[in-house]
Amino acid sequence: MNPPRRHSLSFDIEEFFQVANLTHAFPPAQWDQVPTRLDVGMDALLEVLARHDARATMFFLGWVAERRPDLVARCHAAGHEIASHGYEHRFLWDIATPEALHRDLERTEEALIAAGAPRPVGFRASTFTLTRETWWAFDVLAERGYLYDSSVHPVRHPTYGVPDFEPSISRVTTAKGDLLEFPVTTLPFAGRNWPIGGGGYFRLLPGVLHRAALARVTRLERPVALYFHPWEFDPGQPRIDAPWSKRFRHYVGLGRSLARLERLVERWPFGTMREVLEGHIG
Repeated sequence: MNPPRRHSLSFDIEEFFQVANLTHAFPPAQWDQVPTRLDVGMDALLEVLARHDARATMFFLGWVAERRPDLVARCHAAGHEIASHGYEHRFLWDIATPEALHRDLERTEEALIAAGAPRPVGFRASTFTLTRETWWAFDVLAERGYLYDSSVHPVRHPTYGVPDFEPSISRVTTAKGDLLEFPVTTLPFAGRNWPIGGGGYFRLLPGVLHRAALARVTRLERPVALYFHPWEFDPGQPRIDAPWSKRFRHYVGLGRSLARLERLVERWPFGTMREVLEGHIG
């Protein structure tokens, strides 16, 4: 019998032109006119995961699932968990109301189910925009039967973050029921939680430093939760004009990310977020 998988990988399945750093260049009304590059990154990452028997949670945009049901089905057939990333990558405060979030989630759920996946039980908001300002989203998720969320980032950040939130798995109680929160990994240092679980830090930090940070988290007996995007494994994507900081965050380290992912899954037995939650909670 294989040992339980204590650490999770996840991927936010979206096109390169749907990320927050590039919204100025690609308004949603024009998305269908932009040539897709999704298969470049997806083919690469799925091959690496298959080669090392690693499983991951795939947080699909509903917009992608409607246009690429074959990709949803491919991920599901490979043993990966299919979860919801909302319909078209809108921040929760732009969705604005519980009723609008219900509609957004319903449309995404319908697209995933139509593609042959089970009804999703996990959710991640665009750009971690589940904050104290949008705490009402937990009620919507619980009412719709979600078992867990991965949208709260316990860090200080100018756009998002709940720095005083529990950095490991915890239970959130709402008027509509309870659900689990599984934040992406942070490293405690000097009285703060420092973000190390995302693809940007994975691409930017020296590999030895990133591995040391993850090892430190495991010594705290916390499950590691890392997340990436398909475009992070596509170094040939178009370079879009943007402010320097946004270009840096989006393009740094793209050429080495696939090799780093390979080394990561060689060393760690990664599973889906739902698998880790089941093993952690019992």
